[in-house]
Amino acid sequence: MALLYSFPPVAAPDAHTLILGSMPGQASLAAGEYYAHRRNLFWPILGELFGASPALPYAARLQKLTDAGLALWDVLQCCEREGSLDGNIAPASIVANDFATFLTEHPRIVRVFFNGTLADTSFRRHVLQTLPHHSLHFTRLPSTSPANAAYSYARRLEAWRALTASAPGG
Repeated sequence: MALLYSFPPVAAPDAHTLILGSMPGQASLAAGEYYAHRRNLFWPILGELFGASPALPYAARLQKLTDAGLALWDVLQCCEREGSLDGNIAPASIVANDFATFLTEHPRIVRVFFNGTLADTSFRRHVLQTLPHHSLHFTRLPSTSPANAAYSYARRLEAWRALTASAPGG
């Protein structure tokens, strides 16, 4: 299996909310864009919530997110995986991104939202203990992946509305 690498973070200096995926899938890696799979619901949901519609060019979608104080990244810096499913990631190959540095460079981030279970569990397993101290609020959201067929679009959209609540101290 080849070693796959995630993308750099998308974040403005004044970001207050971080959205974390686990690792980009094959369609995203091929396109060089977060959530590029045509059936992933990330952009339709963020389009409804922040105007980052999938109809917009990718750079314009990212600008809508950063204008709203959102940052976007993945928990894993690299891993080995066949296909796109999180369940196919080889656990021994996981290397997490450097969140201690990222959070130092983005001190206003107070909320972290996980796009699915693996992003949440990987962060808690590989990252949380590396942070010297934190006052972050963590929320796991239902995955926007097409593999998450148990959740309807409406149910996911309702859960993801938590992003629109004011950040603490905001």
